[in-house]
Amino acid sequence: MHKLTVILVGLGLLLGACSHDSKEAAVADQAVMLEAPAVEYAPVAGAAEAQSNALADGGSGPAAVPVSPTARQLIYKADVDIKVRDLPRAAARVDSIVRRSGSWVGAAAQTRSDDAWRQEMTIRVRPDRFTSLLAGLTSLGTVERKALTSEDVTAEHADVAARLRTKRALEQRYIGLLSQAKKVSEVLEIEAKIGQVREEIESAESRFKAMNDQVAYSTITLKLYQPLALPAPDAPVISFGSRVVEAFYNGWQLVTGLCIGLVSLWPLLLVGGVVIWLVRRWRLRRLALQQ
Repeated sequence: MHKLTVILVGLGLLLGACSHDSKEAAVADQAVMLEAPAVEYAPVAGAAEAQSNALADGGSGPAAVPVSPTARQLIYKADVDIKVRDLPRAAARVDSIVRRSGSWVGAAAQTRSDDAWRQEMTIRVRPDRFTSLLAGLTSLGTVERKALTSEDVTAEHADVAARLRTKRALEQRYIGLLSQAKKVSEVLEIEAKIGQVREEIESAESRFKAMNDQVAYSTITLKLYQPLALPAPDAPVISFGSRVVEAFYNGWQLVTGLCIGLVSLWPLLLVGGVVIWLVRRWRLRRLALQQ
């Protein structure tokens, strides 16, 4: 009996020591986690598409994709205007640079006017190759304008994903109630609710997919233009007869101009005539008095 008591006391002490060690280890691990700096993860390649596909297949949402909780959802955009000497050659170089970077051209348009030849392209590129591709494009010519923007949609992305999960759960509850409905009015009311919820789900899915696409592929709007020299107009050839007619016309214009000018001076002519008449009358009176 004494040996049994000793054994039990020994086991109790051993368990107490193990529990104390485990608590100390847990506290130490917690301290290490608190002291560790926060690490930001870049968006995982393919994560956005996987999230979108999971939602489209009726899954529970982004939880199916192993993305770090600290991953940031960033949308990068750039607008670049470049002046080039040879537009066709520069466009061919753009195609080569885009292919080498694994990117693709979403849209392209070319216009030509009297003073310039222009081409605008929308390029989609992975965020990790955004900077290198932009550096390659700016080497095509003289950069006239360059604007870079980045938008953090992490909060909006999480909000849309949460709303999708909530709406899908609500849809499943309505479907469960539909199987239990016994009256026609209840069936019609529940089906209307299901249709409304599905419209909201489709709208949220559309926004979620568009956001994932913008996060997975950055957008570069590239505008190339080549100035064109305006042709000098040829001097018109005027014949002798045309010059004679033009001389008569210019003379007639001079005569009519003088007549119109004299007519416009009628107040001065009137005042001058009155002054001359008064002066002559005064002189005549003076001569009459002297005689």
